[in-house]
Amino acid sequence: MADKPETGELFGVPYNFERPSAGRMLSSYWQPGDRMLVKKPFGVGYTLNLANWRSWVVLLVAAVLVFQERKSREEAEYEDDGPVEVVVDDD
Repeated sequence: MADKPETGELFGVPYNFERPSAGRMLSSYWQPGDRMLVKKPFGVGYTLNLANWRSWVVLLVAAVLVFQERKSREEAEYEDDGPVEVVVDDD
């Protein structure tokens, strides 16, 4: 049986199943001068390059959206209008 490659691309999506090291993890998430999305150090696909300012904008927008969603969920739990009177007109 032939050994399968641990790194490569499948349909244009990169994969890497080599055992991750601390140096490789750090260098893959911080690549100054590179684009916003970079290959993941372990697994399938892409991840954010934290050396790119656009990645921080994406993280900030995601954090704001999560905060707003949690806040609206908490407000909905405490919102109580009390009993509602329903009037039915039988003509």
